[in-house]
Amino acid sequence: MVERLDGVRAVIPDLRGHGASELGASLPVGGFASVPDAPVLTMERLADDVLTLLDHLGIAQAVFVGCSIGGYVLLALWRRAPERVRGLAFVCSKPQPDAEANLAKRADTIAQARAGKKEALFDGMAQTSIGATARALRPGIVPELRARMTLTEEALVAVQAGLAVRPDSRTAVGAIDLPVLAICGGEDQGIAEAEMRVLEHAPGGCMFHVLPDAGHFAAYEQPETVANLLGGWLRQFA
Repeated sequence: MVERLDGVRAVIPDLRGHGASELGASLPVGGFASVPDAPVLTMERLADDVLTLLDHLGIAQAVFVGCSIGGYVLLALWRRAPERVRGLAFVCSKPQPDAEANLAKRADTIAQARAGKKEALFDGMAQTSIGATARALRPGIVPELRARMTLTEEALVAVQAGLAVRPDSRTAVGAIDLPVLAICGGEDQGIAEAEMRVLEHAPGGCMFHVLPDAGHFAAYEQPETVANLLGGWLRQFA
């Protein structure tokens, strides 16, 4: 997607525990009540990492774009350092915290990961993260995505616990007085359009788009479409 954004300087960090970034030591333990011995990689910790990266690069302000967990990090960034933010773009992400059913699912995921079933978990995640349309049109997209899922067991546990304890950010949305972009996947099995619609309450204005034939990884499934939407929205910051 980024390759399709002409004239845009894009900084694409591997979040802590993801890609080539190590999980690091000294994560807090005990925040997730359902799994009290799990290390917790909070969205606030990830936001602090992003701010440290910006400081390292000498970037005072930026427009931030996040998909899924990236959107939760954006909300933490907004709460942490609103003065660093020029705009926020959310792709298949939401401001609500986990419901009870989601919390139970995260606890089960942690249990399965610790039981040595990480690979089977990733197999399932690769299937459910891609929409039905993309799976039908591009049969190779699921194994392609699956090959990118390289979190260690420890990182998977810490990320799941961190997602479980993320706060309710609906009040924070009501304070976002900057431009917001929201792109929703109509085939997203994890985040409903109604949940994302809460982002329209941002007083700075929200441009909202629904891609009816995209799943949770909309930017991966339809990079050109998402890049066109994002690129058009970014022009206001030039």
